[in-house]
Amino acid sequence: MIEVLSPAPDGSGTQLRLRPPRALDARQFVQLFAVLAGAMWLVATLGWLAGNVFAPVFALLHSTLLAAALRALWRSGERLEQIRVVPGCVEVIPAASSTPAFRAHPWWVRLVVEDEHVRLVCSGREVEVGSMLAPAERQHLAKTLEGLLAAANGCNR
Repeated sequence: MIEVLSPAPDGSGTQLRLRPPRALDARQFVQLFAVLAGAMWLVATLGWLAGNVFAPVFALLHSTLLAAALRALWRSGERLEQIRVVPGCVEVIPAASSTPAFRAHPWWVRLVVEDEHVRLVCSGREVEVGSMLAPAERQHLAKTLEGLLAAANGCNR
């Protein structure tokens, strides 16, 4: 998901906030866990009634692993990447830090799109942006960045 924001109060420059797409919200994740774990516990109870004394142990193990997997999946969707393009600077800020991983003047920044990878390159430094996005969203990101860099330079690219 690509959100376009205006970073400065005077309206100069643009900020892009990139997030991976999510198919479910938090409530739906909990419901998914409840349905899957409930089905497992139903089968384990039927197995226990049929004489399998280890069925509840495996159901408990399954529920724990399922909860851990769904939690890891939810946390991976919380990634965030910010790209700021203002007249004097282009910055890429990854989610984990508040310091820019890439900073350069827009005049010297080159946009490189190869094999569905979008990179910003300047003076031997490069950073890949939008790696968590779907291929169609990466193409949209490349077009948006191309326009923003051209506008920040004051010329057409």
